[in-house]
Amino acid sequence: MELRDQLFQQAIAEHTQGVSRVARSYVRSTAEQEDLLLEIWLGLWRALPAFLGDASLKTFVYRIAHNRCVTEIARRKPQHAGEEELMEVVDSHPGPDECLAAERKSESLVNAVQRLPLGLRQTLTLRLEGLSYAEISEVLGISESNIAVRLNRAKERLNIYLSGGEK
Repeated sequence: MELRDQLFQQAIAEHTQGVSRVARSYVRSTAEQEDLLLEIWLGLWRALPAFLGDASLKTFVYRIAHNRCVTEIARRKPQHAGEEELMEVVDSHPGPDECLAAERKSESLVNAVQRLPLGLRQTLTLRLEGLSYAEISEVLGISESNIAVRLNRAKERLNIYLSGGEK
């Protein structure tokens, strides 16, 4: 198997769930998320010949995902505030009441994250995916101290949004 194929298979095996969550933070519907994921994987496939190994594969994958998501945001038309879509939460273990409560909580969190300004949303999403400050710095091209500032601002805004405040 060619090195490109091996790296691609490794990226899919190790980062599919994380990249899926990153994509979900940028779009509202499942169909849009699936389209964005396909674009991310296609972009990764095309970019793999340029991967020199000076960064980790994880950082490289999230950099591609970040760039594709930003491109999608730039292409999208502004959404109307009244066109909120419900998220799908698949969990077969809890009962209906617990599922509904979890769905509402998840929907609130995703909506709050989507309301964050792009820079804060990018930083928070990458951190939630387990990237270190150094890795986020490399993906976004900003300093580690700026990462810390963005994360604090994102947390503050999320608290405001989730507590019902607007700002």
